[in-house]
Amino acid sequence: MSPSNAFGSVLRRVSAAAATVSAITAGSTRTLSRRTLITTSYETTVRRYINISTLCPLHQTAILSQGANMEQRKPFTADFFFRQLFDEQSHTYSYLLADIASKEAILIDPVLEQATRDAKLIEELGFTLKFALNTHMHADHVTGTGYLKQLLPGTLSVISKNSGAKADRHLVDNETVKFGRHELRALCTPGHTNGCMTFVVEEQGCAFTGDTLLIRGCGRTDFQEGDSRTLYRSVHDRIFTLPDNFRLFPAHDYKGNMETTVAEEKRYNPRLTKDIEAFVELMGNLNLPYPKMIDKAVPANRECGLFDIPKES
Repeated sequence: MSPSNAFGSVLRRVSAAAATVSAITAGSTRTLSRRTLITTSYETTVRRYINISTLCPLHQTAILSQGANMEQRKPFTADFFFRQLFDEQSHTYSYLLADIASKEAILIDPVLEQATRDAKLIEELGFTLKFALNTHMHADHVTGTGYLKQLLPGTLSVISKNSGAKADRHLVDNETVKFGRHELRALCTPGHTNGCMTFVVEEQGCAFTGDTLLIRGCGRTDFQEGDSRTLYRSVHDRIFTLPDNFRLFPAHDYKGNMETTVAEEKRYNPRLTKDIEAFVELMGNLNLPYPKMIDKAVPANRECGLFDIPKES
């Protein structure tokens, strides 16, 4: 088949699919073949293959439409730098954000064992690390904040005032942290710990949820001032009230996922789609093992990660 004939065939299939979808949204149902090509217009030619049953009523079509819409995320502005970093041992994500024009940067949830890696990257990119922030006082790894202050003099440590940890700067609810022309807003989202915060960068349409909200999960609530009811309210009142298309970046993932959205977690999170009583019951019966690093990590992180910093050779 020639290219022109192939393109004509695609357009005819698009037209037929669009007409079928229009009929469905008008209230009728149509039989759709499996692996139907759906598009919103000739110009966009968005190709999406969906395995569906032979009968697709109106309410199912609406669900499919909503599922497609939740992927329409706000793009980062041209002067906003974002880099997601990973520590394999603790499955921790760290996030380097920067203003490309001023070169001022911040690092969220650094890990001690990765501090030299992070410092090298920051120097290579020509950034100045203004703040090293922690979303909470971690129990599964020692923060890299203290070591980064040594590697990159002038860096200030930041954590919630409610965390009980030492830092150069303690944040309260709705306080902002500026780097260049950009800023993040700190929301108190306790429940995993008293000092948990979610950092929201409104202009970029994203938030960093720490351990409060994970991808299809949440932080445990059976140690370190954990409280299931508080965590549930934090997620539903502070995170799920953000715009549906906001991208969410957690402090950990154990299955290879990198990010999610508000809409996804409101619909698919198996824990937080339950009512509060069912959630509390579930969290109370997880029977999780005692955290391996807690006895080392918490005392170190209470002192801003100043324990066990490697000596420079």
